[in-house]
Amino acid sequence: MGLVSDSQKDRRGGGGNDLLGLKSLVRRKQVDSVHTKTSSGGHQLAKELSVSHLIAIGVGSTIGAGVYILVGTVAREHSGPALAFSFLIAGIAAALSAFCYAELASRCPSAGSAYHYSYICVGEGLAWLIGWALILEYTIGGSAVACGISPNMALLFGGADSLPGFLARHYIPGLNLVVDPCAAILVFVVTGLLCVGIKESTLVQSIVTTANIFAMIFVIIAGGYLGFKSGWPGYELPVGYFPFGVDGMLAGASTVFFAFIDFDSVASTAEEVKSPQRDLPLGIGAALSICCMLYMLVSSVIVGLVPYYAMDPDTPISSAFASHGVQWPAYVITIGAFTALCSTLMGSLLPQPRILMAMARDGLLPSFFSEVNKHTQVPVKSTLVTGIVAAA
Repeated sequence: MGLVSDSQKDRRGGGGNDLLGLKSLVRRKQVDSVHTKTSSGGHQLAKELSVSHLIAIGVGSTIGAGVYILVGTVAREHSGPALAFSFLIAGIAAALSAFCYAELASRCPSAGSAYHYSYICVGEGLAWLIGWALILEYTIGGSAVACGISPNMALLFGGADSLPGFLARHYIPGLNLVVDPCAAILVFVVTGLLCVGIKESTLVQSIVTTANIFAMIFVIIAGGYLGFKSGWPGYELPVGYFPFGVDGMLAGASTVFFAFIDFDSVASTAEEVKSPQRDLPLGIGAALSICCMLYMLVSSVIVGLVPYYAMDPDTPISSAFASHGVQWPAYVITIGAFTALCSTLMGSLLPQPRILMAMARDGLLPSFFSEVNKHTQVPVKSTLVTGIVAAA
């Protein structure tokens, strides 16, 4: 009596290990864990960002070149002239998510963004999955955005055949691979810029984003002038303002919602903000509001220039101007799309090293990724790894 066999001990030990493993999956962090590490000599990032920097990061990351195509596809297939309402509904839906990010970012200012919030609220297991999902999202998104650079650059040079040989795409028939040197070069340039420092990279982000905004303002003003001059033919339709009904407008909203993603990149800079409790909610809210306003104004102008059923789904804005006998705005629009891709690429590569750093600080990745350069005060090693993987 009272004796326990070896097999029973093994089973009990195995059960104990399983229980410990289960507990580790639901283990949660303290809200102030980042501040504790910093105060005890942990890895620190430079606190250089203000509200204006956050707005530049948010707008630059959110407004991609997709909006220059989405307006044609969604207006033609779903919303019709009610495209602006689709953007408004999508913006309201995105705002609900943005409010959550703003609250969590101000309460738990961490470079880990959604990974860190999940670790605090749910546990380590789900946080690990979300961290890797974010890494995958930013890597694939950055690579996809970079691949869109060369076609837009080719338009500036006068066509795909006009690009210099070292920038042109090359196809490898036997391996069914496409080599895009232009995309890889741009990724390396952005990676190097991010390694220099957060303040310097944000300055460049602000310049590129401003150029993109000016291109969209040009579309609004020039398109509005043509619309008033021609009588807004896109709105004078017998089918009315909602040719596809409310269902079509809502279906369009579900599609254009993707034009609002990536504003969460602002939250990943939380540890580099001078006053995160005040500036992060303002930066996220202002960035989303600016994007929604620009989307609605551009879409209202374009669907008024051309009937929705006659819009070109590939080049809707350039074609809308061309239908009124004006060809040269295509160059301004191409520059806008090019700058939009550049700013979106920076927005994709900026958060990923910081998420790697946050996961490494928690012991879920090698400590190599948590090292912060003492001169630039950014995670240089994580940034280099991110750039190499995205370029490949």
